[in-house]
Amino acid sequence: MLPALTRTARRRVLQVSAALLVLVGALVWWLVPFGAKAPSGQVTFSTGVPTGVYQKYGTLLQQALARDLPDVSITLKNSEGSQQNLARLASGEADFTIATADAVAQYQRDRKPGFERLRGCARLYDDYVQLVVPKGSAVQSVADLRGLRVGVGQPGSGVRLIADRVLAAAGLTPDVDIRPVSAGIDTMPGRLERRQLDAFFWSGGLPTQAVQELSERSPVRLVPLDATLVESLHDVGESTRYYRSAVIPADAYGLAQDGNPVDTLAVANIVVTTDAADPDLVEGVTRTVIGSRDRIGGRVHPAQLVDLRTAIYTEPLTLHEGARRYYRSVKP
Repeated sequence: MLPALTRTARRRVLQVSAALLVLVGALVWWLVPFGAKAPSGQVTFSTGVPTGVYQKYGTLLQQALARDLPDVSITLKNSEGSQQNLARLASGEADFTIATADAVAQYQRDRKPGFERLRGCARLYDDYVQLVVPKGSAVQSVADLRGLRVGVGQPGSGVRLIADRVLAAAGLTPDVDIRPVSAGIDTMPGRLERRQLDAFFWSGGLPTQAVQELSERSPVRLVPLDATLVESLHDVGESTRYYRSAVIPADAYGLAQDGNPVDTLAVANIVVTTDAADPDLVEGVTRTVIGSRDRIGGRVHPAQLVDLRTAIYTEPLTLHEGARRYYRSVKP
């Protein structure tokens, strides 16, 4: 039989046990944000068209959320783009989505169903407007599109919204002065190659894989969108003030740019939810959006531009309480 522990030995065992309990408690407190419950349930995330940046980003975010929120089941749902995404949120068909700031502002301005319930989680990266034509095309500006077959995005997309506005800013009536073709980035490059289109608009992060692959297999180029277009857009009203002059870097699509930067306009993307979303869930999703930047950015280049310092600026949307809780927790 082992000898009984001395009083001193028993005291030491108790002290060590107490220290371990404190250590474990501190570790749990550090890993689980104060006051937060582990979210659970099913969530639908509305993304975008196949081969588009929204869809690729959503797929990788789904994988990151599966690691960070194991009790939450994330379902992705393809869409035509920003406008349809917002309608799905408002109707309860989706719980989270991505949309451009101009599309959000227009949704609010039109007072569409559920507009007052929309809330922001994080500002992501900027979309750049890209007007693509065959390299030998005579088109040198938006005004030169008159009478041509132009891909303008699908009806529910942010591309359609911005293409119509850019055409109008250049003095063209979209349904009269061009031959508009409703199509997404999943089909427009192929249609341009088959000469079923003379040009197409796209608005997405840089580089967009579908445009990059098109430039590598077919001679195309980007048409500049100069600063006067942005000035004209700003004159339209409140929902157009989210556009800014920008430059597509020379190396974004090397073959389509001949090593030259191209003037254009850009608009921010926002992760959006509604006021009905559980704050603990929104906090967790926002944490993953920021924390997975480098991992996702390695495969979807625009995601590298997600920045904690700017993510909080989700104008024109008010921050969801769960997102605000996250930003407070990481504030220096």
